[in-house]
Amino acid sequence: MKKLAGLLLCALCGCVQIPKDTTAVTGFEAQRYLGTWYEIARLDHFFERGLTHVTAEYSLKPDGSLRVVNRGFDPRQKTWKGIEGRAFFVADPGLGRLKVSFFRPFYGGYNILALDQRDYAYALVCGNNRSYLWILARQPTLPKAVLDDLTQQAKALGFNTDALIYVRQDLPPGK
Repeated sequence: MKKLAGLLLCALCGCVQIPKDTTAVTGFEAQRYLGTWYEIARLDHFFERGLTHVTAEYSLKPDGSLRVVNRGFDPRQKTWKGIEGRAFFVADPGLGRLKVSFFRPFYGGYNILALDQRDYAYALVCGNNRSYLWILARQPTLPKAVLDDLTQQAKALGFNTDALIYVRQDLPPGK
């Protein structure tokens, strides 16, 4: 739990910036973003290291903020790790920029750099700098062409895509 708890404490440690020369998507609709997202790929960090079957689930809270539940399986310990946080819009709700906290009062950037605006089927997300990058999808896998395109977009924005870790989502944990 502590490992995953550090997920955004360190990644987002009070910093809600967007990396230089990147832009968050416009026309963002929070209602369509709600639900479960599967982590397809990420840059490595100690707070997620070794976890498989990582998901993030977003739901709307009565005050308009988003409830965020991150979850992943630790195959070494054969246990699920999870943490709950809260996200708020940084500015305009139509802009894909939020601040997320798993340990208030510390917030960090959650910047949606690319999004399938038709179906909300995949997203490219970064933190406050280029050390934090995630490729997310509504399904446990993405078509190769889509994954390649998102990876190329990230590379063009200066992210170290050679260091991406592709998250195991194929078999149920423990199998």
